[in-house]
Amino acid sequence: MKPSVVLVTGGGGFIGSHTVVALQERGHRVVVVDDHSTSSPIALDRVAAITGIAPALYSLDLNDRPALDRVFAAHPIDAVIHFAARKAVGESTEIPLEYFDVNIGGTASLLRVMDVHGIDRLVFSSSCSIYGDGAPDSIPLTETAPARPTNPYAWSKWVCEQMIDQACTLHPRLRAISLRYFNPIGAHPSGLLGEDPLGEPRNLMPYLMQVVTGRRAELTVYGQDYPTSDGSAVRDYIHVSDVAEGHLAALDHIDDVPGHRVVNLGTGQGTSVLALRAAAARATGHPISYRVADQRPGDVAALVADASKAHRDWGWQPRHDLIDMCRDAWKFTRMNPHGYVR
Repeated sequence: MKPSVVLVTGGGGFIGSHTVVALQERGHRVVVVDDHSTSSPIALDRVAAITGIAPALYSLDLNDRPALDRVFAAHPIDAVIHFAARKAVGESTEIPLEYFDVNIGGTASLLRVMDVHGIDRLVFSSSCSIYGDGAPDSIPLTETAPARPTNPYAWSKWVCEQMIDQACTLHPRLRAISLRYFNPIGAHPSGLLGEDPLGEPRNLMPYLMQVVTGRRAELTVYGQDYPTSDGSAVRDYIHVSDVAEGHLAALDHIDDVPGHRVVNLGTGQGTSVLALRAAAARATGHPISYRVADQRPGDVAALVADASKAHRDWGWQPRHDLIDMCRDAWKFTRMNPHGYVR
């Protein structure tokens, strides 16, 4: 896609901020919409430090349609990348209605405003969690695997995909790609940009890093009785920079096929919780103590993506391995031991 104006919802978040960097380095102008309910605006200051360009920023909730409408009216937007959502499986079982309101309601609001302003290109940040607990012989999962969401987070992403699909059917000019990926980790190689969750981390890598720095006493491993090699849950961990590049590849190819498409992003390699803990300990040079707790509601044994479609159709493939992911996450942590200064 030639240099254009791209609106990024949730652009202050972990994946969003890395994608903004990639967009600006490619020559795109970026407009960010983020209410910073789960992110820090300092991340966008770091984006400006890395790229030399400060993206336009609007602090608002996607469900505030009049405010969102004003953003679209103020910029000649060509395409939208939609990250803004709540995204923790465990938390979604505790506050499901919040997840429905933010994830589903926010997506519906965005689609309505896009339609009003005639914006017809959308890349949606979806999730491999939609596949749910597939049979072991179906791993890695292709895009044709059936949807079996097991928690409110995954269900909300699945509903959003269905809304987008219906919108594309009813408005043939609309082109959309839903990218399903799981567990982005790592950080920008500069160490300026990384994952800094508000409050207690809901994702594994920032929790590991906080144990290393002494902010947490130990890691809690939720379940060691899964049917996996070491009993802990297996996920497809992918470097956040590779995920960001996947979004740019989707933009580059969004006009290839009409309607809505689903595309996986992943390494195709499954890593257990305990194996990632061991890799992080090697990368940091620090032991990481842990305790085992019961499985969390809504978790599944294994989720690994078959990303051959993205490679075949777009030439995209991950460039970073697990060593890179742990090394870059540790560099960000060393440079920001208490996260972004708020």
